[in-house]
Amino acid sequence: MQRSFLFRTPSTLIFLGALALFTIAVTLLSDAFGAGVISTSFVKTLGKTLCLCLIAVAMDLVWGYCGILSLGHFAFFGLGGYMIGMWLMYERTKDIVTASMAQADIPPTPQEVIDAIGTQIFGVVGSSEFPLVWAFADSLFLQLALVVLVPGVLALVFGWLAFRSRVTGVYLSILTQAMTLALALYLFQNDSGLRGNNGLSGLQNLPGAGDIPQSVMSIWFLWASALALGLGYLLAAWVVSGKLGSVIRGIRDDEARVRFLGYSVEGYKLFIFVLTAVIAGIAGALYYPQAGIVNPAEIAPIASIYLAVWVAIGGRGRLYGAVIGAGFVSLISTWFTGGQAPDLPLGFYTIKWVDWWQVVLGLSFVMVTLFAPKGIGGVFDLITGQRAPERHGADLGPDKGSLQEQEALK
Repeated sequence: MQRSFLFRTPSTLIFLGALALFTIAVTLLSDAFGAGVISTSFVKTLGKTLCLCLIAVAMDLVWGYCGILSLGHFAFFGLGGYMIGMWLMYERTKDIVTASMAQADIPPTPQEVIDAIGTQIFGVVGSSEFPLVWAFADSLFLQLALVVLVPGVLALVFGWLAFRSRVTGVYLSILTQAMTLALALYLFQNDSGLRGNNGLSGLQNLPGAGDIPQSVMSIWFLWASALALGLGYLLAAWVVSGKLGSVIRGIRDDEARVRFLGYSVEGYKLFIFVLTAVIAGIAGALYYPQAGIVNPAEIAPIASIYLAVWVAIGGRGRLYGAVIGAGFVSLISTWFTGGQAPDLPLGFYTIKWVDWWQVVLGLSFVMVTLFAPKGIGGVFDLITGQRAPERHGADLGPDKGSLQEQEALK
């Protein structure tokens, strides 16, 4: 009887338990439900960090396990934020406009209300009409569906064109980066329908929840982010634990050999690419309401490069390593860039960490790549005593002697 993959991968149970304990601890120490030790702003930071950990899991799945170095996954992350942001901004503006027009002597018509909402939202770019992309902005259900569909369809189209042409390696990375740059440049335009470089703002205000304090809503989002991270991690662990995981690791290590064995390499790569794009979109849909704003700068290619750095520092090819890397770098960067890190006087020059943090991050990436390729996650391998399997002449193929010690050592 085959055991559940949870029992075959105890690290998954450990991670889920640690995540649950972390969420409970933050809740009890928050301003909303507990002792007030953790401020509301820091609860939001922790919630956003969980969302970044979720997209890091997606990045590790597509890069660490399947070998596709995507420099465009933050585009899917940003699109998820835009999709939910349209509903949040529409409903919030509708509440404001409706309350304002209620003071008029003559009740406004539905069309007048819509026109007023359009003026409020798009007046900043010199327009008052709703673009076609806002056709479903008044429906939460449809916008939530678009959170999944828009990143998924974009990844499906891009992946199908790229993988069927057998673009691999650095060329594929450049293509994903070009896709991200093209999307960002398009969104910067005022006629994109998404307010150009102004982006969507005021997303932290949930419609119909005006009487609920931000301290409580920050905990709600923390719970939602933790739940999404737990489910995303569980899904990724299931994917890499079975035959599918063996195939995608084989594609990473020797794509030509896997194709020779009869597997549809392009199909597997496309599946992983689309799946991780959807996960990234969900992470973005939870992140930006906590951040309060989403704009095209969030989709710039540099963000996807940072994502790859997080995964590399945490430990590529280890789901928990991706979470550790994203969480560690996110919190440390908040400390450095938030002005909390003291300046370092050197006599002839004073290092201000707000300006030098990115240099430190880049050096950390280089050092990890050169001296600790397993990243921070490799430390846990040393602690738990995990080692590469001892092959030494074992029959590892369908026939006896198919892989002997001499071959295993190559």
